[in-house]
Amino acid sequence: MATPLEADRTPSSSSPADVSTTASLPEESAPSSRATEAELLACVALMRMAEPGERVMGRLVRRYGAVAAADQARRGVLDPEFASAETKRARAAGRMPALDRLAASWAARYADPVRDLAEGREQGARLVVPGDPEWPTQLEDLGDERPYGLWLDGAVNLRFACLRSVAIVGARAATAYGAQVAAELASGLGDRRWTVISGGAYGIDAAAHRGALASGMPTVVVLACGTDVCYPTAHQDLFRVVRSQGVVISEVPMGSRPTRPRFLVRNRLIAALSRGTVVVQAAVRSGALNTAGHATELNRHLMAVPGPITLEVSEGCHDLIRQGRAVCVTSVQEITELVGTIGGDLALERRGPVHPRDALNDETRRVLEAVPSRVGTGPAAIAVSAGVDLTTTLSCLGRLAAAGFIDQSDRGWRLRREPDR
Repeated sequence: MATPLEADRTPSSSSPADVSTTASLPEESAPSSRATEAELLACVALMRMAEPGERVMGRLVRRYGAVAAADQARRGVLDPEFASAETKRARAAGRMPALDRLAASWAARYADPVRDLAEGREQGARLVVPGDPEWPTQLEDLGDERPYGLWLDGAVNLRFACLRSVAIVGARAATAYGAQVAAELASGLGDRRWTVISGGAYGIDAAAHRGALASGMPTVVVLACGTDVCYPTAHQDLFRVVRSQGVVISEVPMGSRPTRPRFLVRNRLIAALSRGTVVVQAAVRSGALNTAGHATELNRHLMAVPGPITLEVSEGCHDLIRQGRAVCVTSVQEITELVGTIGGDLALERRGPVHPRDALNDETRRVLEAVPSRVGTGPAAIAVSAGVDLTTTLSCLGRLAAAGFIDQSDRGWRLRREPDR
């Protein structure tokens, strides 16, 4: 029989949405072994003591492992060798080292990880940490900013859902145009079996999640608060549907409230989990541009949707495109061409409408242009105007008449009039 801790770590049973998500996804090697119980509890403790993306803690974990790092943080005493290396690093970067204060803050925030784990289980969430089968291995690209663990609340397997995923982000104060574009792109990506990732905020984020849900595919909401905290509060119904068809994730403990730094630092997860990020409407100081910066640093594809040049919420997207940082995209096909399989997800070349005149050769087109629209004209006058010899003009006039372009009147040739509609 599984222990309570093991039961908490067992991913939820596959739902229809989960099965459809994983059926045709490209293979990716899963972590070879599950984290031990000691490592699990250490990660829970780290999530409580250190803020997400704390680089010093990230380096501490990478050097000593989660268990030893959590022990040092709990005691507020760092290994002298590590402390010396961090002091040299800070001074080389022109910063004053503050390791004592940092370690003291970690120790002050320590809480019983068993209790935190039980609280998460009571809220219906499960915890995944590095080494677990459900852990998305692309998060390793974050290096020292890799999460210590992730709380998940939802029906689908996070690692499988993110194998084919695109992030759609943008302004909270989105216009109707921006919301429509985000929803249509997300729905179209879902129709092509791509998962949409976003931050669950007002505006573009919410429109993207709703568009993905409408397609029947999972969507991933990355929160800056605990999974048991609904922020924004008006999205309670949206998050409820996401939990049944997708997954809500967070790297902070239960009950944690959102803060501005947490919003910014969670953006790195949105960028890291996906193959590419699409920015739909963003002002010059939009948080969506922070996500765009993370995507660039992680060598993920960055795309931007153009908008009216008269709108402030279009300025950020236009700057990304103008600076060459983002690829201009206007359709789902253009997005999947970038993030999809090389040669297998090419966007169709755009072509204008085909007109009957397009099939005419140069001489016939010149003759047609010389035919008047109202009063008939003889072949000789048409030949002179078109710059074509009379014999060729007569041949062209015959072909044009047979094709329905011109009519012959008492006074000569003229363009055929379109019937009244």
